[in-house]
Amino acid sequence: MSDVLTQLAKVLEARKAADPENSYVASLHAKGLNRILEKVGEECTETLIAAKDAEQSGKTDKVVYETADLWFHSLVMLSNLGLGPEDILVELGRRFDLSGLDEKASRPTDQ
Repeated sequence: MSDVLTQLAKVLEARKAADPENSYVASLHAKGLNRILEKVGEECTETLIAAKDAEQSGKTDKVVYETADLWFHSLVMLSNLGLGPEDILVELGRRFDLSGLDEKASRPTDQ
């Protein structure tokens, strides 16, 4: 599955240099990090609403759709900051065999 993330990260990197008139990703980068963060927040809210709706209806297709949008915009954010999905996968891998409570307790107090 990480192949999809790797391929998408490559496309996102390439689109950074594209013409903002012809590329949605380039247009986000041209507008800056704040606009990208607004999109991440918007997609997060839509994902939360879809999850609440799915709990009531039992239909999860919109949760999948909105989560894909959230992941996409999160990857654009990471790309803007010079990061990629591999950075997140490394961190997730580091947390294996570590209790979530222990991991949280080990964080610096400023997080």
